[in-house]
Amino acid sequence: MTVDKETSTEILRLYHAEKWKIGTIARQLGLHHGTVRRVLRDAGEPRQQKRRRSKLDPFIPFVKQTLEDYPKLPASRLYEMVCGRGYRGSQSHFRRVIAPMRPKPAAEAYLRLKTLPGEQAQVDWAHFGKVRIGRAERPLMGFAMVLSYSRRIFLRFYLGAGMSNFLRGHVDAFEAWQGVPREIWCDNLKSVVIERRGSAVHFNPRYLDFAAFYRVLARPVAIARGNEKGRVERAIRYARDSFFAARQWRDIDDLNAQAEAWCEGIAADRPWTEDRSITVREAFERERSSLMALPGDRFPVDERVEVVIGKTPYARFDLNDYSVPHTYARHTLVVIATLDEVRILDGADVIATHPRSFDKGACIEIPEHIAELARKKRHARRLRGQDRLVKAAPDSERLLDEAAKRGGHLGSIVAALLRLLDEYGAAELKAGIDEALERGVPHPNAVRLSLTRRREQQNKPPPIPVDLPDDPKVRDIAVRDHDLTEYDGLAGEAEEEEDSEE
Repeated sequence: MTVDKETSTEILRLYHAEKWKIGTIARQLGLHHGTVRRVLRDAGEPRQQKRRRSKLDPFIPFVKQTLEDYPKLPASRLYEMVCGRGYRGSQSHFRRVIAPMRPKPAAEAYLRLKTLPGEQAQVDWAHFGKVRIGRAERPLMGFAMVLSYSRRIFLRFYLGAGMSNFLRGHVDAFEAWQGVPREIWCDNLKSVVIERRGSAVHFNPRYLDFAAFYRVLARPVAIARGNEKGRVERAIRYARDSFFAARQWRDIDDLNAQAEAWCEGIAADRPWTEDRSITVREAFERERSSLMALPGDRFPVDERVEVVIGKTPYARFDLNDYSVPHTYARHTLVVIATLDEVRILDGADVIATHPRSFDKGACIEIPEHIAELARKKRHARRLRGQDRLVKAAPDSERLLDEAAKRGGHLGSIVAALLRLLDEYGAAELKAGIDEALERGVPHPNAVRLSLTRRREQQNKPPPIPVDLPDDPKVRDIAVRDHDLTEYDGLAGEAEEEEDSEE
């Protein structure tokens, strides 16, 4: 608990002038006794009473020596070490006693660094919350780069802090300034440094390619030394307060348009730190001529990944599926993605181009891809069924040829004959097809009529569908067949009527 200056003065007066005890002061002023002791201790007063003996007393020399050797050793680890040497007290008491013993680091002073125009830029990421896009929740990351001399700020927002977005930020900043600084100071993030041991740095190969392309020197700052890039750290704080706070925006494109206007306006018109009589804009104009010229080409910053197409014709990229022609199933392809477009390549050939989605689990399709697959599958199903039918009843091939000549739909004919094959068997189907062909009616209805007549002549029960339940009352039910001779009579009457009309 903190106390105001008047209360602190009253505590000191009661303690020194009135000789009140700490407990009395605490009760009368409504304070905790620990608060009163802290006020007296901060004023340089010794403790009123001698500390009682503690179980920790024998271990105090060990604790002090350990903290002197390892000032940042956690209290939890130190407590385990003391318990291993025989201490049986509570951890809360241990923490309270050793807290004043921990050596405090000496305050460090820093030199204000001065840089030449065009010499150095500092870069960093900043997290600005999350953005909901459909079913996906994407991190909103702000890329900030600051020219160390003029303090010119470049701010751009991306949905993620991956390598491609990191490089996009650099390239966009260089193009916005129409020049390149000689050095880039940054943190030891994986986009720049893969591994570091002291001053030995293993750089990310792609970032080295980028640095060689623009002829810049990459300078990762020392680990845990953010002060070495304090200008970009202050620029990010300034952007949070001056730009992002309470800002309304529709989408990330609108946000970036507003950020660009802020960088060109308010941020550029603020006073320059080195000489407050001029603005950052004017300081940047002095620095512009010292920046290195942009190369003729733009460094390729598109995302590039290999994907394996499974049984379904889709390439999975960044949480979403993009369709490809079905002929590329079980192939390895390459996806190249910008912020707006996804291209899928087989070698150097572009086989599909899609608008990019930042949703999650979305299926982005080209209708022709799916339609072609559907046609192929329907044709394949018909061919497989036709092959099975011909093997069971070879004459079915002749029936299908005759049906095709008359404009029949082969798919439905094959499906109907296969159902008859399952119900009556191969031998009966063969006989039914032969009879239908003899009558000159190449149609499944003629085959079905023939099979029904043959079943009646043989006094056989009607076929039982295989999907009937196992209930014997259902399976053993007697089904009376209709006498089909009436239809023959009707057919005869129709012929007599035709003759009479003639």
